[in-house]
Amino acid sequence: MSLKTSNLWKILRWSYTVPILCYVLFMVMIWMLTVPLKPNLELTNSLQGNQRLEDTFEIRIKNSNFNSDKAVEPSEDKNEYLVNVNNAENARKTEQDILTEVFKQADTNKDEKLDSKELSKWIRTKIVQHISEAVGNNYGLFLKIDVNPRNGIITWKEYHSYFLRKRGFSEKFVHNHDERRHKGLQRAIKEQIMRDKALWAEAARTNPDSLTVDEFLAFTHPESSVTNQLVMVDELFDKFDRDGDEVLTENEFAVLQTEGNGDETLVVRQGEEQRRHEFRTSIDINGDGKADRRELLHYVAPQSPRHSEHEAEALLAIADGDHDNMLSLNEILAHPALFIKSKMVDTARSFHDEF
Repeated sequence: MSLKTSNLWKILRWSYTVPILCYVLFMVMIWMLTVPLKPNLELTNSLQGNQRLEDTFEIRIKNSNFNSDKAVEPSEDKNEYLVNVNNAENARKTEQDILTEVFKQADTNKDEKLDSKELSKWIRTKIVQHISEAVGNNYGLFLKIDVNPRNGIITWKEYHSYFLRKRGFSEKFVHNHDERRHKGLQRAIKEQIMRDKALWAEAARTNPDSLTVDEFLAFTHPESSVTNQLVMVDELFDKFDRDGDEVLTENEFAVLQTEGNGDETLVVRQGEEQRRHEFRTSIDINGDGKADRRELLHYVAPQSPRHSEHEAEALLAIADGDHDNMLSLNEILAHPALFIKSKMVDTARSFHDEF
């Protein structure tokens, strides 16, 4: 009986001792060893490539067809948006710095005032520069997008894929993107896509699903497209050429006629003198009292002096506080938003907002 009791105690003793020893060893391991809270592993390129960039991408968007991410674009890609104010150099400047610099450049006689001629001349210089750059860079950008296949036209799918890549989305996202729902895109990007579709529909005159080189220019820079300018000339003939001979006379342009009751025609004389002055100074280049298609094409072209003159007049009317028909730097700085968005500073954005 005593032997059985002795063996029972031995069993009970080890049944308590072993778990206690295991627990003590476990606690020692926790105190002595450093165990990381998460694996100390680096993501491979393949894993990083699968990350949904659209979930973390911060879009930087502006009012234009492509809407650039200027701060991160290499210089060779800046032909998308020829916006004078939104570049890397100007990004470090305040509006006051930019306007002061532009004012000094436009003030050719250095009298610290800008009259209408100086203002108009500067604006026209910026317009010509913008148009030249837009036309000059159009073909290079066209070739960047025309890749699948490279066949001399850009399809909407090619453009839309380029649009998404330029905003940092992965090839996987671009390839699998549902264009009907645009799932995963921010609202601002969806709205831009809708605007682009509307502009695409206007520019695509040959085929609604693709753009030629000139149509692509009309899409990205409608103000620079000769096709668009020819359309505007046709609209002028439709509106003013009452005898249909495709020659616009001074009287046809200056004296407006509208339909009254029944077959009655009403003559509108209001503003007649201004329209006669406009015809003589801006339309009738050879002074023969009439304008053909060539003269009207010159009239509607953005490089025409009339556009810069009208812009200068509008800026003077708003900002000329002392009514001396000139602008001082202080008068310009008093209306920073007006001048920053004007053709005097940001020519490209101003044109794109108009169109």
